[in-house]
Amino acid sequence: MIPYGKQSIDEADIEAVVDCLRSDFLTQGPKVAEFEQAFAAKVGAKYAVAVNSGTAALHAGMIALGIGPGDEVIVPPITFTASANCVLFVGGTPVFADVLPSGHIDPEKIEQKITRKTKAVIAVDYAGWPCDYTRILDICNKHGLALVCDACHALGATWSGKPVGSIGLLNNFSFHPVKHIATGEGGMVTTDDAVLAERMREFRTHGITKDASRFKGLVSEVETPTSEVRGPDTRNQAPETLSALEERGPWHYEMHSLGYNYRMSDINCALGLSQLGKLDRFVARRRDIAKQYYEALKAIPHLSLPTSDLNPVSRIPYPASHSYHLFPVLIDFAALGKTRTQVMAELRGLGVGTQVHYIPVCLQPFYRETLGVKPGDYPVAESFFARELSVPMYPAMTDAEVQQVIAALGAVLPA
Repeated sequence: MIPYGKQSIDEADIEAVVDCLRSDFLTQGPKVAEFEQAFAAKVGAKYAVAVNSGTAALHAGMIALGIGPGDEVIVPPITFTASANCVLFVGGTPVFADVLPSGHIDPEKIEQKITRKTKAVIAVDYAGWPCDYTRILDICNKHGLALVCDACHALGATWSGKPVGSIGLLNNFSFHPVKHIATGEGGMVTTDDAVLAERMREFRTHGITKDASRFKGLVSEVETPTSEVRGPDTRNQAPETLSALEERGPWHYEMHSLGYNYRMSDINCALGLSQLGKLDRFVARRRDIAKQYYEALKAIPHLSLPTSDLNPVSRIPYPASHSYHLFPVLIDFAALGKTRTQVMAELRGLGVGTQVHYIPVCLQPFYRETLGVKPGDYPVAESFFARELSVPMYPAMTDAEVQQVIAALGAVLPA
């Protein structure tokens, strides 16, 4: 069975993990900073903050931006639930803006959804192809909104000559096994803002800092033994106890905010470093597979190939900008006379696995009940979902397997 996606692990990856297992650190060690620095350099960002999932990356970003109750963040409905859930995690409200025919958020719809409560826009680089950031950046700058690029699909892609990861105020990545590089589970946030980076580092570690320059102390000024007036809770406390509380030895740490344990282990980072070194090769192979699909599938009836909103002349994404996490085709199941379930079952019978990306987040029962969304509110997203089917796309696919997928689609979608 050819799956729709999977990791590509070689002996160098295994050796990197084994070396870490034999080292002194399995977590909170040197591999974390090493991976962060290498990743930041790869995507052209000043800072990278490693966390334990793409969802954690989104959550940390919302915290860093100060999103909270009463704030609105605009998100697309064609995405994984985490892109909207992260806003709810911090008490904010996700506001959905419909998509373009490609599945990417529609800049015009973004502008229509902006209110005085809007604080940020989360733009999802669906399938591995960057959004129309020329228009989105203009809108965000015009209205003073933070742009968060959910680039979990797009590592290795570029926009206007810039690597994905250096476009938004914050840029989020996932290292789930089906993504461009795998760490088992893991995520990263990149930014050029030192303050935001520090907030996210603190948030991923229980809200704790070990930076001595930021320490506030365990006792207030009026509670110290040298003060003429002590606080009521320390009147009967021995001076030596207060002195111990004032001491800031090498063990000292302080919790300044409410955070989570979102740390990424050295084991995951060791694998990530090894995988990062192969990123260019992985992306090149994905583009080669996409080229084969475009050439062979264009004549199949009832099937539409991924189109580009950035290239209105050819409607085909410029290969150098697209990193092809997914290859989502659109099928007119009604005209074909088959349901999507039937098509998926027939393809599976021919050894080809497929998946659907995605059920519109706004139509999930939780969001319908919480936000009052109903069918028909986001017609383009619903139309896209009704026809979408992701066919196999991963670097380890052989040319023979690519041809097997092409032949299976031709058999299941006959003229």
